[in-house]
Amino acid sequence: MASHNRELADFLKRTRAQCDPARAGLPPDGRVRRVPGLRREEVARLAGVSADYYARLEQGRRITPSPAVVEAIGHALGLDAASQDHLNDLIGTATAPVRRRTPSVQRLRSGLHQLLESLDGTPALILGRRTDVLGVNRMAKALFTDFDAMPPGERNYARWLFLDQDARALFVDWEIQARAAVENLRLDAGRDSGDQATQELIAELRERSDDFDHWWQQHRVHQRTHGSKRLLHPLVGELTVDYETLTLPGDSETALFLYTTEAASASRLALDILGSWTLSSPQHRPGQRHL
Repeated sequence: MASHNRELADFLKRTRAQCDPARAGLPPDGRVRRVPGLRREEVARLAGVSADYYARLEQGRRITPSPAVVEAIGHALGLDAASQDHLNDLIGTATAPVRRRTPSVQRLRSGLHQLLESLDGTPALILGRRTDVLGVNRMAKALFTDFDAMPPGERNYARWLFLDQDARALFVDWEIQARAAVENLRLDAGRDSGDQATQELIAELRERSDDFDHWWQQHRVHQRTHGSKRLLHPLVGELTVDYETLTLPGDSETALFLYTTEAASASRLALDILGSWTLSSPQHRPGQRHL
C-alpha cells in the first residue's frame, strides 16, 4: 500500500474508532462492541454506500469516490470542517498521481516585512508551510523567542515548541498548544504528501519527542484560526494573549498571526511592560537558548 493510501486508511480507522454510536444516531442493537466507535458497516449505512465499498476505501484501495460520497462519509464520521478538508486531501492524493515538486524557499516580500514592523505594539509573526517562521516583529520576539537568531533551518514554530525547553516553560497550557501544532501540521502534510521538507520535519519530531510521536499517531487535524495562549513569561509573569490568524491574499500557504490582550487587563499591562523593556534594552531578549 502506498504511503498516502496508508494515511487515508489510518485516518478513517482512527476517526471511526472515536465516533460515539449514540451521537451518530444509531439505536442500541444488543451486540457487544469489541472495539470503541462505529463498525465499518455502520459508517457505510450512515453514508449510504455499500459495506464493501467503504471497506475498500478504509483499506486504502485506489478507488475514486465522488465528492458527494466523500461528503457523506465525512458526515457519517462527524467530521468538522478541518477534518473534512483533510479527508478530501487524503482521498485526492490516494486517487491521483502525486505531483512531485521541489517547492521554492518561501520568502516574504518587502511589504510584508514593513507590515510586521508597523505592528510594533502588537506581537505578530508570519508562518509558512509546515509552520516555518518567515517573519517576526520585535514584540513577538520578546513574547516568544528570537526566531531570527536561530539557524535558518531551525526557524520553525512546531520544532521550537517541542524541542526547546524554554518553550515548554513559557506556555502554561503547553499541552494544548503543542497538540494544536501537531494537528495543524497533520493538515499541512495531508495537503502535500510529497513535500520532502515537511516529511523530514515530521520524522525529526517523531524521533526526538515522545509527545509529538504519540499525538501524531492519533491522526487528528485542527485548523488554527483563533484562540488564546496562557504564558508564564520570565520577565513579566502570567499573561493571556488572544490570537487571530489571517491568510494573506494571493498566498494561501502563508498566514499572519496577531496576538492581542484584553483592554485594561493585567495581561495588557504585562504586555505593555514587556514592550517598554525591549525598547530600553534592545540587546537583551528572553528565550535565547536554542538547540
